[in-house]
Amino acid sequence: QVEVQNYIDNTGVQVADVVVGFRQLLNMNLAEVRQIDKAFDYFCWDLYARVSDWYREDSSRLHHRREMLEAIEQAQGEVAELADHISTRIVHAHLETMLRIGVRYDVLPRESEILALKFWDQAFEQLCERRAIVYREEGPHAGCWVMELPEEDGLPADEKIIVRSNGTVTYVGKDIAYQLWKFGLLGKTFHFKPFRTEENGHLTWVTTEEPGSGKNPEFGNGSLVYNVIDVRQSYLQRVVVQGLRRLGFDSEADRSTHFSYEMVALSPSCCSELGMKLSVEDKTRPYVEVSGRKGQGVKADDLIDKLVEKALLEVEQRQPRLGPDQREEIAGKIAVGALRYFLLKYTRNSVIAFDFSEALSFEGETGPYLQYSVVRANNIFRRLFEQEENWNHQEWKRQRNSDSAQVREVLGDDRVWQLLLTLARIEEVMEKSVKTLEVSHLAKHAFLMAQKFNLFYHNFHILSEEEQRRDVLLQVADHSRRGLTKALDLLGIEVPQRM
Repeated sequence: QVEVQNYIDNTGVQVADVVVGFRQLLNMNLAEVRQIDKAFDYFCWDLYARVSDWYREDSSRLHHRREMLEAIEQAQGEVAELADHISTRIVHAHLETMLRIGVRYDVLPRESEILALKFWDQAFEQLCERRAIVYREEGPHAGCWVMELPEEDGLPADEKIIVRSNGTVTYVGKDIAYQLWKFGLLGKTFHFKPFRTEENGHLTWVTTEEPGSGKNPEFGNGSLVYNVIDVRQSYLQRVVVQGLRRLGFDSEADRSTHFSYEMVALSPSCCSELGMKLSVEDKTRPYVEVSGRKGQGVKADDLIDKLVEKALLEVEQRQPRLGPDQREEIAGKIAVGALRYFLLKYTRNSVIAFDFSEALSFEGETGPYLQYSVVRANNIFRRLFEQEENWNHQEWKRQRNSDSAQVREVLGDDRVWQLLLTLARIEEVMEKSVKTLEVSHLAKHAFLMAQKFNLFYHNFHILSEEEQRRDVLLQVADHSRRGLTKALDLLGIEVPQRM
């Protein structure tokens, strides 16, 4: 049983900076912010970058951030209401974007409830009792509660601030409390309320301060925890695990895994197509890093829209007789398949430089190539239906020919045998992906299956073979399309009816 959570940092620096932007740069109150009817996440992206520039112009302005952080953490007045409105609207927008690529969440634990429901207070008491954190009265961290980190795995000894001198909790402090809850070690849980229901009926819950009238859903109490967060958070994840160990939860620390990954960047050509202005130096780089604080990057919806637009041009050339709705549906599946496969085919420690032409190619190691392979396999059976109106697929599956001589002859061909062996390894590759936390193993194997199948397809003219031999080859083709479909389903890639 897998529970998918999306941790909402709704009391952190980014939210505080956007609040500063609305109050100081735009002079807008909560009522006025509610009236903004344009894409709110886009609006806040631009405002966040403006606030960052505003700080750089005069660092003394950073006191506004500190004041907002304190007010948000203490749930004070309109500032806290504005922060809640901002984060809630942006989360709705984010979930809409993620739904476009087939990603859904079961529950959204929010940082505000970790504070309001005293999760942090309880965790703080435990950390103090076990002397997992200590108070510094002097030195560079005077007035702060810090965690001492031993030398470990070649990393030097260090100490990390958990509670700042002004009494506010750092991100990692709240994350320790959250990690304790994930393993059911706090002795208390959140209250939950429905956040949104998708068209397929999937319900996403969100944490809340107030108990609901119905039965509280059961979340947390995990036996294994995977924290999916990029490699730049490795230090903070080390602090979280060390917090578990300091509290005596060594077993849980061993079962807490940082599922790290390198950043996703953009190729210079991709930046140009998205209308991003690049310096002469950036144009010569192999990839361009994105930074929300600098306002340099691409919004996920813009990226998906551009992929759909480019995929649609390809579909219109290949399938001019299809109606507009059908072409758009196919283009959407190709675009998402291209994006997902491009991100999954690299190992987690690889910096990914996204490129449109590479991702959308119908040849080579791409999502569209895999999708096309399944469509090609399905077309064999579609043409068979068209040629033989009385041919029944279900009846054929029950009574398909098993003439041993024909089977031996077909399987005696090394090209067929290699295809079947590759298909048979999918379970083994799935296990390897789980053990190594490298989904790229599965992605690479799916590509290998597609290659082997396409070689089979080009070398055997299945439907023109005599009936007994044809039936054996059809069995191989059916096995191939089912194996490829399963692999793509595990990668979250849908297969269009036509391409």
